[in-house]
Amino acid sequence: MDKDFWVHVKDTFFEFLMHIGPRAIYALVALVIGIFGIKIIMRILKRVLRKSKVELSLQSFVGSLSIFILWGLLIFLIGSILGIEASSFLAIFGAAGIAIGLALQGSLANFAGGVLILLFKPFRVGDLIKVNEVLGFVVEIDILYTRVKTYDGLIVTMPNGNVSNSDVDNRTMEPYRRIGLNFKFNYDVDIDFVLQLIIKTMKKHPRITHDPEPDAWLDSIGEYELKVIARCWVPSEEYYPAYWEQLLAVKKALDAQGIEMPIPKRTIYQPEMKEVMKNFPPQKQSEVAENGTHK
Repeated sequence: MDKDFWVHVKDTFFEFLMHIGPRAIYALVALVIGIFGIKIIMRILKRVLRKSKVELSLQSFVGSLSIFILWGLLIFLIGSILGIEASSFLAIFGAAGIAIGLALQGSLANFAGGVLILLFKPFRVGDLIKVNEVLGFVVEIDILYTRVKTYDGLIVTMPNGNVSNSDVDNRTMEPYRRIGLNFKFNYDVDIDFVLQLIIKTMKKHPRITHDPEPDAWLDSIGEYELKVIARCWVPSEEYYPAYWEQLLAVKKALDAQGIEMPIPKRTIYQPEMKEVMKNFPPQKQSEVAENGTHK
């Protein structure tokens, strides 16, 4: 290649740098300022949401959505500084949006699920829920996922799309929950005494409510036992501690009165030897009569 070609390439390159160089510097400055600006705006937004006492689930969702919008605006601003026309930029965003939408259909469904959760509020941050066999406390609801902390300390992240389309058992939505205890007793037990003992023991618990009062009754008569059901109401957040404490208290009260749980029983009928010998042939009957045994 001749020398003129390389001179032309060099001149074109320097011309490009002179044209794009200042814009690139401005874009870099805008990027740095924009990053710090986003951080400051997010701090102010969180402070405002916290002072306005907006519920935690909405705070988390608004924070996630705000970051997404702010970064989109920053990218648009940098593109404009670099000389990309608004129409071209929108066309690029539109094409990219279609491609991303097709590739991330699940994420869009999760976003829609997050919006539905915030609108209809089947649960909020801090609620105890059971969904898809996961039982735990809601710790975060963002634009795509809901995070639940189980009783054994695990953090389970569930897509909002799945959560919004599943049955959600919210165990703290109501202020009170009912505790149910099931017991079995022998037939010879004094059932009236047992029922009064259980009710008296349950009433001693400090966390239960007295409207309605604790109660107990004979539920059914089984093959070898009497089945008793006992009920009381407690604040929802106290359910599990109260359940375990009530169960232990009733067990101790029954033990103190010498009341035992039933053991399965079977009656075995053994016929007399004469009745058994009727089924033997005569020769065997004589052998049994002589020897007193049967082989």
